Amino acid sequence: MAAPISEGTVPWPDADAARYVAAGYWAGRPLGDLLRESAERSPDVTALVDGELRLTYAELADRADATAARLLDLGLAAGDRILVQLPNGWEFTVLTWACLRAGIVPVMALPAHRRLELAYLAAHSEAAAIAVPDRLRDFDHQALAHELGKELPGPWHVLVAGEEIAAGSLDLRALCAPGEDPAADRARLDAAAPGSRDVAVFLLSGGTTGLPKLIARTHDDYACNARVSAEVSGVDADTVYLVGLPAGHNFPLACPGILGTLLAGGRVVMLPSPEPVRAFATVAAEGVTHTAVVPAVAGRWLEHAERHGAQEMSSLRVLQVGGSRLADELARRIRPVLGTTLQQVFGMAEGLLNYTRLDDPEDVICTTQGRPMCPDDEVRLVDELDRDVPGGEPGSLLTRGPYTPRGYYRAPEHNKRAFTADGWYRSGDICRLTPEGNLVVEGRDKDMINRGGEKVSAEEIENLVYRLTDVSQVAAVAMPDPELGERVCLYVVTGPGRRDLTLDEIRAALEEVGVARFKLPEHLVVVEELASTKVGKIDKKALRADIASRVVGSTA
Repeated sequence: MAAPISEGTVPWPDADAARYVAAGYWAGRPLGDLLRESAERSPDVTALVDGELRLTYAELADRADATAARLLDLGLAAGDRILVQLPNGWEFTVLTWACLRAGIVPVMALPAHRRLELAYLAAHSEAAAIAVPDRLRDFDHQALAHELGKELPGPWHVLVAGEEIAAGSLDLRALCAPGEDPAADRARLDAAAPGSRDVAVFLLSGGTTGLPKLIARTHDDYACNARVSAEVSGVDADTVYLVGLPAGHNFPLACPGILGTLLAGGRVVMLPSPEPVRAFATVAAEGVTHTAVVPAVAGRWLEHAERHGAQEMSSLRVLQVGGSRLADELARRIRPVLGTTLQQVFGMAEGLLNYTRLDDPEDVICTTQGRPMCPDDEVRLVDELDRDVPGGEPGSLLTRGPYTPRGYYRAPEHNKRAFTADGWYRSGDICRLTPEGNLVVEGRDKDMINRGGEKVSAEEIENLVYRLTDVSQVAAVAMPDPELGERVCLYVVTGPGRRDLTLDEIRAALEEVGVARFKLPEHLVVVEELASTKVGKIDKKALRADIASRVVGSTA
């Protein structure tokens, strides 16, 4: 039997919790109730679009309640965990809403995750179920889901969205079908609603130490996250929000994303990917007003618009860009080329969200990453001794606030490093503060590679490469890339007598253990020895400078 979630979480101090309630940040109601309220306000308004499928708020709410009731009938209970590894589609939204209603906690995995990540997440969260597509990009997610269950001690349900439902799997689309008695389903769920301080969802960290940490977001804090994000992004009942990034990420899920749009009474449009041709056509067809992309996607959209025009984008009012630092020169092209307002978003699944405001001067929008969205967000920039740096100087970002949890789930030793004794989260970002109060991101102080918004732990990759018998030393570092921002580069010292180790060999070995493809190294440098610091540690700074000079040299 899985341990109660409360045993692995770190609560906010009572005094801070009382302050957040008094200020109105925490509503004291579960997210499922708040979503139900949206459905009551606008039952006949279109809430969700996925291709030809269109659901009104009443239809979406009733499907979610029916799904929640069926999950409970399967034997799942409030507090149980379910891995959600679904692509962008209506099933993701219905299942997430259903979990929020039933108090079942979704663990937001990504479609790109493979055996290594999923086995860890299932075991660490003590999940009782997984929701997957049947096949996606020629990968059999359903087969892997069943293999994972063989390694777990408890009950294991495999819910599959697709046409091929194997023996032992459950048809997720059937589970998400309309119910026969909506009123009875609703009454049942209303009577057993989760508490507002209970965990609503587990997000994944982009942490530097191996596999992702689980971030426990409560109903109170995640509702605040979505609701205030909607306010600063101009999201309301007239909004049409396009979901093109993987929906399990915090950014398209609740910044304001799916949840913020539904709480505001707007329409959510699901799209499998942000590929320009289909995205532009969908914006035109649905009258999309808001969407979120990472810098690499923004660059592709700009190139497409410059070649083919941006007439299809006339309805788009706000283009949010986040996930990694957007280059100023790209930022300055957004309005002239796409004809929309850029909103830079700098945040983290661990909490703090910074936004440029829609009415900020163009120079602020294009050259900063915005400011905290909430008056009670606390931000400090400190040096290596945790001393506050002078104004305008770069420092490491520390933060606390009403939607920034005080610790990772079941990670007490890591929490000692990631949080200060008085609850400040060490984000790992190096920032400076402008006189107007906006943050400018200047880099990272953690050993992280940001590949197009997907965070890759250098330590995780190094540990896996060390399994190869021909590797004596290895260092994974970020390699500059004009499209994705950074790619994974390996510096390797081979074992005695071996100099012909290839990148293909390393990639094949990592794929064999089930690593997500976005983590695979994309460049290899074999060296006699690795640069080291005066105290004998591998000098990552020197290696990053070396690969940057090699990249510049290769393009000169």
